[in-house]
Amino acid sequence: MKRNDYISWDQYFMGIAMLSAQRSKDPNTQVGACIVGPDNRILSVGYNGMPQGCEDDSMPWGREGAALESKYLFVCHAELNAILNYRGARNFKDARLYVTLFPCNECAKAIIQSGITEIVYMSDKYQDADSTLASKRMFDLTRVKYRQFEPSGREINLGL
Repeated sequence: MKRNDYISWDQYFMGIAMLSAQRSKDPNTQVGACIVGPDNRILSVGYNGMPQGCEDDSMPWGREGAALESKYLFVCHAELNAILNYRGARNFKDARLYVTLFPCNECAKAIIQSGITEIVYMSDKYQDADSTLASKRMFDLTRVKYRQFEPSGREINLGL
């Protein structure tokens, strides 16, 4: 008889996104993303960080100061990294995106253009920000579904 206390697909893929977020070198916000095909196979993962070739130690990580002295003009978001990191032969048609923070408007454009049709997000802490409101508007117009991840109450500890 098989065991019955295994984790759901949502728990599994959000766990992958959460683990991916731990690769981020951002001292304030760590975001992870996992793109999954309709057959529940992982297509790509990403986390927020500097673009390839931009040495992390020579780039700004702060949130304050002049535009060129803060991270905002430089950091590539987890969702965009997951889309850009994809090296498979298949596309993202009807794929799901698991992400630890609701996508901004710039990532929303890439998500829509790539063919992803559903977003499962952990946090919506910027729900009143213009960038989040714009994302939701674009998702609604293009029928990209989004829903908040519902934890089961079960804690998963990797013990690493």
